Amino acid sequence: MTHHPHLQSWHMRVALLLTGQALSLVGSSIVQYAVFWYLVMQTDSGVTMTVAMLCACVPQAVLSLFGGAWADRWNKKALIVLPDALIAAVTVALSVSIARGAAGLTLFFVALAIRSAGAGVQTPAVQSFIPQITPEGKLLRVNSINGTIQSVNMIAAPAIAAVLINIMPLWAILYVDVTTAVVGIAFVALIRVARGGESGAAPAVSVFADMRTGLRYAWRYPRIRSVLIAYAFVCFINIAPMNLTLILMNRGFGGQQLDLGFTVLSTAADKLAANEMAWSIGMVVGGALLAAFGARVFRNNMVLLACAFIGMGVCTAGLGLSPTLLVYLCIDFLVGLCTSLGSSPTFTLLQQESTPGMRGRVFGLLTTFSGFGTPLGMLVFGPLADVIDVRVIFVVGGVLTIPFGVWLLRVDRRWARKAK
Repeated sequence: MTHHPHLQSWHMRVALLLTGQALSLVGSSIVQYAVFWYLVMQTDSGVTMTVAMLCACVPQAVLSLFGGAWADRWNKKALIVLPDALIAAVTVALSVSIARGAAGLTLFFVALAIRSAGAGVQTPAVQSFIPQITPEGKLLRVNSINGTIQSVNMIAAPAIAAVLINIMPLWAILYVDVTTAVVGIAFVALIRVARGGESGAAPAVSVFADMRTGLRYAWRYPRIRSVLIAYAFVCFINIAPMNLTLILMNRGFGGQQLDLGFTVLSTAADKLAANEMAWSIGMVVGGALLAAFGARVFRNNMVLLACAFIGMGVCTAGLGLSPTLLVYLCIDFLVGLCTSLGSSPTFTLLQQESTPGMRGRVFGLLTTFSGFGTPLGMLVFGPLADVIDVRVIFVVGGVLTIPFGVWLLRVDRRWARKAK
């Protein structure tokens, strides 16, 4: 049997994709943290931060619907590479403007919006490209490795950004993203797929029809429909309140100090950093466990996702009921662990349940639902935190998450009975 000289093993293709995306992700995250911190230090304005958050979230949520349809019709590699190139170009323009002293708030908002829009096109393309280059039996492991990379990024990026912002001007930090984007593009460009493995171009006028087709398709299949609905509501009632953890720590543990032996948590900044670290370490541990044992131990992705949602609900309520800072941080680690155990099965289940020609649209819907769920949740829970005890928000949000996990278990049982 002869092998085409340009075809690669699936291991090589997956390694190129994940490495390229990891490099691009860490550069983008470092710059995103640096830009937000710069805006905080320059303006100290809640309104500015709200507008910045919306610019960083809403375009991705909207464009994901189009991005999903494009991923099903057009060249997925191009849809992964071109947004990185556009984001790099916009970042260079922002850097030059800052260096010349000509960057106003509007330019920052526009840059954040374009970066977000690029992610809206790229994310569904990546998620629908993974099953194209990965054997089905290896999907959970590959998604878990991808999730672990993202979790490690959550630990590394803010730490690197904090160091850079103290030693470099912002315009220079922006070139970190440009550099990692160029390297990431090169890695993805090296991926070789069999001829016919990519879709050809299609008339743009049919994109809206494709989106309607994607919605009808997702609604027709109970497992896909239930996962999308549950994921969206969990983002709204559970993940959005996580942005209020600083308020919870300031009000609940403002007078407490925690001696960990190697450091003492005393200031609000110390506690916020510990909060991010505890959650992110939980994410890394969960992703590593799935990557190592997931396919052998957890054979039913729907059950694993349901249990993860139930665990997230119990632990989120526990955050609101924590009597001490140490207990809070331990529970926060468990929240990260459960979140990680839920994200990879979600991607794997949708990749397996949807047909190749519909995967982009299905993941576009997932990104849109989650993308709108979190900022909408913040618009509700943020002002509410100034009216009621913030602990109540965490307890209620956690308790309301549990029924969605129970519902997914019931959907899985009904589906299993029909399959028999």
